[in-house]
Order: sequence, then structure tokens, then C-alpha cells
Amino acid sequence: MDAVATGLLLSLLAGLSTAIGGLSVFLIKRFKECYLAFSLSFSVGVMITVSFVELLPTAIESLGQVAGLAVFFAGAIAAFLIDYFVPHRYIMEKVSGNADFNPKLFRVGLFVAIGLAIHNLPEGFAVFAGNLQSLQLGVLLAIALAIHNIPEGMSVSIPVYYATKNRKKAFFISFLAGIVEPIGALIGALVLLPFLSAQTIGASLALVAGIMVYICIDELLPTAYSCAGVKSHVMTFAFLLGSAVMGLTIILLP
Repeated sequence: MDAVATGLLLSLLAGLSTAIGGLSVFLIKRFKECYLAFSLSFSVGVMITVSFVELLPTAIESLGQVAGLAVFFAGAIAAFLIDYFVPHRYIMEKVSGNADFNPKLFRVGLFVAIGLAIHNLPEGFAVFAGNLQSLQLGVLLAIALAIHNIPEGMSVSIPVYYATKNRKKAFFISFLAGIVEPIGALIGALVLLPFLSAQTIGASLALVAGIMVYICIDELLPTAYSCAGVKSHVMTFAFLLGSAVMGLTIILLP
């Protein structure tokens, strides 16, 4: 029971680091488009790296190359269909009465939040399962995941703030994206753990990788490059920096 409680606590702390990134909307008093472009490009580096270096290879190892890639593309197609058929603009216009409301940026923030929330479910379980093996492994996983959850929280809160001009709403959405991580640990503890297999984990990771890559290509990069006055090499540097941070995080994993 001590290991279960510790695993849930570690996953909670890792998830709440997303909210730490969300606090950026309170700390940065005057926003510039370069902040938005940089944070989005940084997030792309993080998400692309974790998808192709960690999630997809793990899935292929569990499912095989054909099945792993098939589930990966299924995740990307699912994200595309949701993006195509759900009337985002209508829904978001009803959410905010702000005349300056930017539905495109708000959709970006929500899609990032949804993608991160889905990604955080297996992350929460990973922290929980690692802690069952050893406390040292659980702590290391929690620290590593927290490192890249902070900029991910920024990638959620900054676009939402730009869209709504509401700092509290932007922070709250980033908080919701992070709180899913301990929920993933709780699901693993209460429901999935007795029946979970390597194939189930592999399929979920491949699906998440497909969703994340779609979000990066269809939403994040176009929005970052559309920021007026921001040179492309700034976003390239941000992408490489995000990729390097995620790569360092992966190296720290045992």
C-alpha cells in the first residue's frame, strides 16, 4: 500500500508541473508574438521527439512494426477526423463573449491540452508502475516527466490567453491537462493493472504518438509560423531546444 500511495503522489507531482508552466500567463505581463511562436515551436520539439524516440519505438517493440505503425496512423487519422467534423469555431464563439476572441488560437490551446491529457494518461501509469518496481525509478520518472511538462503547460496556457485575454481560464485549462496524469496512475492502480499487457501499453502509446504528431503538423507549426515579425530561425532554435530538452529527459530515464 505504501508503494501504491507513493506512486499516486509522484504522478500527481509530475502532472502538476504542467500547471507550473501554465503560470507563465501570470508571470509574463506583456506578451509578444515571439513568446507565442517560441513556446509553440518548443512544444513541437518536445512532442515530436517524445513521439518518434520514445512512444512509437516502444509500441513497435510490443506490437511489431506493422501493427505499431498501423495504430500510429490510426491515431493521426482519428485526430484529423475530430478536427474536421467537430464545429470548433461555433463552440468556441459560444464560450467567449470577448470581441477580440481568436477561435483559431483557442482551438490550438485546446488541441494541445487534449493531446497532452491523452499523453499524460500513460505517463501517469508509467510513474506508478516504475514506483512499484522501485522508489528510485518512480522518483526519476516523475522528475523526468515534470521537466518536459512545464513547457508543455506553457504551450497550452499562452495560446489560450492570446485567444481569450483571460489569464485564469488559460491557467485552468493547463491545470486540467496536467491533472490527467494522476488519473492515469489511479486507473492503473484500480482497474488496468491486473489485466494490463505489453501489447495494451504499446497500442496506447502508438495511438498517442499519432495524435501528437498530427497536432504538431496541423496546428502548432502553422500557428507559430503565422506570427508576424518572427523569423523562422527563432522557431527552428526553439524546436531544437525543445527536442534537446526532451532528449535529455529520455536519457535520464533508466
